[in-house]
Amino acid sequence: MITDVKQPGEARIVDDALLACATGDKTALRRIYDAEAGRMLGVAQRLLKRRALAEEAVQDAFVLIWRHAARFDPQRGSGQNWIYAILRNRSISVLRDERRTETRENPLTEELASEEDDPETIISKLSDAKALRACLEPLPPQRRGIVLLAFVQGLTHGEIAGKLSLPLGTVKTWIRRSLMTLKTCLG
Repeated sequence: MITDVKQPGEARIVDDALLACATGDKTALRRIYDAEAGRMLGVAQRLLKRRALAEEAVQDAFVLIWRHAARFDPQRGSGQNWIYAILRNRSISVLRDERRTETRENPLTEELASEEDDPETIISKLSDAKALRACLEPLPPQRRGIVLLAFVQGLTHGEIAGKLSLPLGTVKTWIRRSLMTLKTCLG
C-alpha cells in the first residue's frame, strides 16, 4: 500500500496540477512529473524488478494521467493516490504482458527463436511469409530490426531500448509507425 507522506500543502500541488491538466495545461503535467517521477520510478521498479520495464510503466502512466486528468475528482481522494493507482495498474499490465510474452510458444517457427540471429538473418528465414517479408524490406534497417526484435524475439519496448541504447519513446514511435506501414502494405 502506498501512503501519502507529503505535507498537506505539497499534496495540494498535485491536486491543483491535475485539475490544470484537465484544462490542457501542459506545464501542470510537468509540475507533477517534477514532483513525483522519481518516486514513481522507485515504486514501479519495486513492482517490476527491472528498470527498463519500470521506466516504460512510468511513461505510460504519465500518458494516462494526461489523457484522463478530467476524471480526477478531489472529492474522492488525493491526486497522489490517483496517480499512484494509475501507475500500479499500468505496472500490473506491463507485468501481465511480460508474463504472456515469456510463456507463449514461438510465434513463427522454432528456427526464428535464436537470439544470436541479427534482424537480416531473421528476414531471410521468413520464406513462408513472403508478403510480410516484402513489406518489411522497404523499412529502414534500424526500424525493421526493432520490429523484428519486438515481434519475433518477443522483446518489450523497454528491453529493445536498453539493448540498442535508444530512448524508449523513440522505440515506441518507430514500432508504431512501422506497424502502420506494414498494415497498409499487407492491406
